[in-house]
Amino acid sequence: MSETILVTGGCGYIGSHVVRQLFEAGHKVVVYDNLSTGFPDALLHGETLIKADLSDLNAVDEAFKKYQFTTVLHFAAAIVAPESVSLPLKYYGNNTRNTLGLIEKSVQYGVKRFIFSSTAAVYGFPEGGSASEETLLAPINPYGTSKLMSEWMLRDSAAAHGFRYVALRYFNVAGADPEARIGQRTPEATHLIKIACQTALGQRQQAAIYGTDYPTHDGTGIRDYIHIEDLAAAHLAALDYLDKGGDSTAINVGYGKGSSVREVMAMVKEVSGVDFKVVEAERRPGDPACLTAKAEKIKQLTNWRPRYDSLKTIVEDAWRWESKLADI
Repeated sequence: MSETILVTGGCGYIGSHVVRQLFEAGHKVVVYDNLSTGFPDALLHGETLIKADLSDLNAVDEAFKKYQFTTVLHFAAAIVAPESVSLPLKYYGNNTRNTLGLIEKSVQYGVKRFIFSSTAAVYGFPEGGSASEETLLAPINPYGTSKLMSEWMLRDSAAAHGFRYVALRYFNVAGADPEARIGQRTPEATHLIKIACQTALGQRQQAAIYGTDYPTHDGTGIRDYIHIEDLAAAHLAALDYLDKGGDSTAINVGYGKGSSVREVMAMVKEVSGVDFKVVEAERRPGDPACLTAKAEKIKQLTNWRPRYDSLKTIVEDAWRWESKLADI
């Protein structure tokens, strides 16, 4: 019997791209998703879908019993950092408690490999605006804390029970499948590039720049934007790393360079050909001036190499996807 991979949250933005790449690489996949923010038609190849919540441990147990998973890729989570400040228990429930239950089942059923969807939010405000894997872990909101707690549970459980894991700390994922088959569809999305594209399409009246007095070259915040295709490929590289006997670890996934909010707005205007309205607003609490990855470790440990390392490419693929959505 060939091995089957469990992907939680596989109908969501990141999960669906990873599922597609896993299928293309010849893996058998079962997706577990409550469809709160995911879409079943994002599964392009008819992958098995279990519609259930991770808090339903009976449903989780039945899935493990039926499919005998050897590998888990865990994406299912709440991810809006500002919301986590006002609804912390939602985040500790969705993210930390549900991850605990999933790890318990993984241990019970002998899972060998676990790849965890973590976040650069575990670093909070890193000194100098750039974070390596050795940077102090100091999250500033319940979202980041909920993910860090999950990393700690994985670390300690792996040491006690013998499975191995990789926690991938994402920076700012953006873009869409280059063929515009799947992309970001979350209602009321907070992703800057998506918001700018929606504004160019006339779906929003304006796009906002929150803070123009940061100590950056143009006064606006800088982020490390990574194409969804490269981010998804990092999961397959992590899986290959574990298959070859790699030790449990946490790895940044970013390009190691940033783009400012003004640069993003200008690029969306260039790609779309629309001079949409951009307004300037006060800083938002909790936004660092700069957050980029030090991303040497992933290249040292795995065969991952970025293929879409260009703001223009990211925006072009996002624009193609948003234009398609607008026509549906």
